[in-house]
Amino acid sequence: MASSSEATTTHETLSEEEKRAIEAQLERLLANPHFSNSRRFPSFLRYIVKATINGQADLLKERTLGIEIFGKDPDYDTAVDPIVRVTAAEIRKRIAQYYQDPGHEDELRLTLAPGSYVPQFHPPTVVQPISEPGSTADSAPLAVLDGSHGRASGRSSSWLPWALVPTLCVLLLGIAAFIGWRHNQRSAFAEFWDPILSSSEPVLFCVADQTQYTAISLRDASNPERQVTLNDNLTAVVIDDLSTITKIAGVLQSAGKPYSLRGENATSLMDLRNGPSVIIGAFDNAWTLRMLRPLRFHFANNADMTMFSIVDGSQPGRTQWVVDRRQQIATNNYRDFAIVALFTDDTTGKPTLVAAGIGRGGTIAAGEFLTNPDLLKAVRNQRPSTKAKNVEVVLSTQIIDGEPGTPKIEAVYFW
Repeated sequence: MASSSEATTTHETLSEEEKRAIEAQLERLLANPHFSNSRRFPSFLRYIVKATINGQADLLKERTLGIEIFGKDPDYDTAVDPIVRVTAAEIRKRIAQYYQDPGHEDELRLTLAPGSYVPQFHPPTVVQPISEPGSTADSAPLAVLDGSHGRASGRSSSWLPWALVPTLCVLLLGIAAFIGWRHNQRSAFAEFWDPILSSSEPVLFCVADQTQYTAISLRDASNPERQVTLNDNLTAVVIDDLSTITKIAGVLQSAGKPYSLRGENATSLMDLRNGPSVIIGAFDNAWTLRMLRPLRFHFANNADMTMFSIVDGSQPGRTQWVVDRRQQIATNNYRDFAIVALFTDDTTGKPTLVAAGIGRGGTIAAGEFLTNPDLLKAVRNQRPSTKAKNVEVVLSTQIIDGEPGTPKIEAVYFW
């Protein structure tokens, strides 16, 4: 990220003409569909560009941006609420898409380096025409507008002396090491949620639902004391599942991520192929059972549906995470288990997040796990390599009088 001294240099060395050129390029970007169809991205990009060319790059810190752009409280937890980092990552992607589109080759280039909120400005990438033999014509020097240096420079030579190759290699290795270090410094919370939040597509909640045929009481609008009982059929959501739904929806909302909600019975495969999905519930959600069946950890039960379990496919025949339905009903005191899985589903090709307990308490524990930075960090610490993008976690929680306790990590598997 640019320092305050760099910001001052930018303010002092950019001419008014250069500032106008940057502002004009900013408007071109914001008028493009990559940005014009969003409310959040244009305001973010406009803010950081204006601050940079006005010599205020030292203000472009994550917390400041959260407060100024997204109206966050001054003491909000940036580790729990990654909206600034998520927005910057999406803007970087959209800027790259803009310049990859035909017709933008000779425009001034605006970039936002990973890990920084200070934009930089570069000359367009133009292929120089080949001069005819004997021609003395040449292109005018190309101005370089760089947010970290802020001064114009002549066009550099197109060849590299061999003597500089070793130095360049050392520099590239240093950059690679820095990128690796920055990757390790990312919060586990932001890293876990990135596959869901970084997608440009809206998220679909697929929740367990039950059709209830029952009588409901409705109140008379003119006399609320009067009630009339009518027969009706309702689609109901278990209130304990709702706890997890609201926790996950809070993460999505804080990141400005649009989402919709469908019942399991109303969700089709085509719906799940339209974007990332969040699947809630286990034995009352067929999509959970289908999607987890090929994975290492998945749900199982006995023939008479009295013993429900999570099994480890790598250890067939071994049973360790089991809920006895009879004990559950009789005492309401038992140990529940849950699976949290984040993976790219082979059938839909989309990021999929499953949060499902054997019982209702397990699903609540899954929701608590997904919003607990310390537990997510403990899982990341078990990852064998950064190449492992998919993860399954088995959780347990003690249920006392129907209330779940703190989730505990039982097993983790990356692939």
